[in-house]
Amino acid sequence: MDVFTSLLHGFQVALTPLNLSLAFAGTFLGTLIGALPGIGPVNGVAILIPIAYALKLPPESALILLAGVYYGAEYGGRIASILLNVPGDAGAVITTLDGYPMAQKGNAGEALALSAISSFIGGTLAVIGLTLFAPYLAEWAIKFGPAEYFALMVFAFSTLASLAGKNPVKALIASVFGLMLATVGIDPGSGVPRFTFGEMKLYDGVDFLVVAIGLFAISEVLTLLEHSYSGSAAQMKVRTTLVSFKTFMYSLWSILRSALIGFFIGVLPGAGASIASAVAYTTEKRLVDREGTFGTGDPRGVAAPEAANNAASGGAMVPMLTLGVPGSGTTAVLLGALMMFNVTPGPLIFEQRPEIVWGLIASMYIGNVMLLVLNLPLVGLFARILTVPRWLLVPSIAALSFIGVYAVNNSAFDLLFMTGIGIVGYLMRKAGFPLAPVILGLVLGRLMEVNLRRALSISGGDWTILYASPLSKALWILAIVSLLFPWLMGLFASRKGGRGSGER
Repeated sequence: MDVFTSLLHGFQVALTPLNLSLAFAGTFLGTLIGALPGIGPVNGVAILIPIAYALKLPPESALILLAGVYYGAEYGGRIASILLNVPGDAGAVITTLDGYPMAQKGNAGEALALSAISSFIGGTLAVIGLTLFAPYLAEWAIKFGPAEYFALMVFAFSTLASLAGKNPVKALIASVFGLMLATVGIDPGSGVPRFTFGEMKLYDGVDFLVVAIGLFAISEVLTLLEHSYSGSAAQMKVRTTLVSFKTFMYSLWSILRSALIGFFIGVLPGAGASIASAVAYTTEKRLVDREGTFGTGDPRGVAAPEAANNAASGGAMVPMLTLGVPGSGTTAVLLGALMMFNVTPGPLIFEQRPEIVWGLIASMYIGNVMLLVLNLPLVGLFARILTVPRWLLVPSIAALSFIGVYAVNNSAFDLLFMTGIGIVGYLMRKAGFPLAPVILGLVLGRLMEVNLRRALSISGGDWTILYASPLSKALWILAIVSLLFPWLMGLFASRKGGRGSGER
């Protein structure tokens, strides 16, 4: 069957009453799960697997339900990020940089609407890419070995300069702090505990969720309390709940570029939405942020990461379906779910079980439309969270944070660690340190170390393997250009300014 015939067959599967209702249930539950800090798409999908199995659903129906939760949670993650400055997962961290400042300016409704539209465009473009290019992209992704992944991580770190604001040294210190947190736990090579101080709870490493909610939610609570005590707190107002056509067109090219970046990064096994949103945001900041408005509530700073992380979730399906290799943590759980239903993903699944593959792809087209229709009318309802009085909002954020963290591991130690990280985050805010590089350092640091060790193990300790292939060379060049770009732009601007004053 050709692509379009196969897709038509997929829509016949997806449009059955059972699968339509499961797609709606998955996207609705996913939005709620993404909006609640502490759960995230991985836990949401994992929680629903036993339910799908107990209901004795056909494999294609179970996958439609679970995939709906996956990309629905990517949609929902923007809600708390924009309204409360509380990212529920790594992919939503970058959205806080401009989403929360937009909410503080009274544009929470516009930010939510723009993020929903960006997510829809990013998700839809990813499904189109999945439909047309899945086999070819799988061949490309398989060329990425440990050395190439290490170079990709270096490139991702080189983009941190764009998150630095006016002080790149502070961003560097923050990212080093994140890397330090990433080294806590059992050494992956020797099995020796590192920086655990005898605490058994740290043997598994520092949980991302604990750090993310501590850094953002708890530090935000402390900041709100400080402002309330000093009398400087102002009630946020919601001026509009729709995105204007002008704002949408202003952000459109950022959305399209970021969707492409997110999709291609999502195809890489293990890369995920956190890298996609960070690279898309920093790329847009360097391409279009001539007035220095990113980080202060620029709509493009909301649109770019939202388009990228939803496109990455679609891209992550490519290696899972074509190679049987998970493209993200959530697709690893989906892979396990397929195994439970005696379905083995890989190149042969397109021929042996087309109803599963094409039914899933068709359901993603439908699910993205459902999410847009579901989310846009609720923008006003979500935005009204900001009109809640401070005396109720502050303890609600704190309670939500503590419940979310405790629900993951049922650990009182996590609550204490989160509180400590929250105090550190509050002090970093007071000192002008950006928080996003800490999270990126924590997330990317683990991947970086594992791939560095694998590459050196393959080469017998020969460091030249890190830049031996054409692909890794290209990534190293991109990293160097990314590091030098701000300096080169500053040099160009100063020369242009000097030339202009000379002409006058």
